[in-house]
This record gives sequence, C-alpha cells and structure tokens, in this order.
Amino acid sequence: MEDVVQLISNLGFPIAISLYLLIRIEGKLENLTISINNLSQSINSIKNT
Repeated sequence: MEDVVQLISNLGFPIAISLYLLIRIEGKLENLTISINNLSQSINSIKNT
C-alpha cells in the first residue's frame, strides 16, 4: 500500500503539470489555427485581384 501512495505522490505532480500545460497550449493552438486560416484567405484574395 505504501508503494501505491509513493507512486501516486511521485507521478501526481508531473501529471497535473502536464495536463495544465496541455490545456493552455490547446487554446493557443486554436488561435494560431484561426490566424493561419485568415492569413491564407487574405493572401488568396490578394493573389486573385
């Protein structure tokens, strides 16, 4: 039982940090995707004129 508690205490913190960072990065990736799509549309509209 002590091994399980030690395993959770050793792995719990890195897992929590990883999840936090993944959630933060996901929002930034969505914004980046939207910006790239807008840039692509702008370039295509400039090319077609």
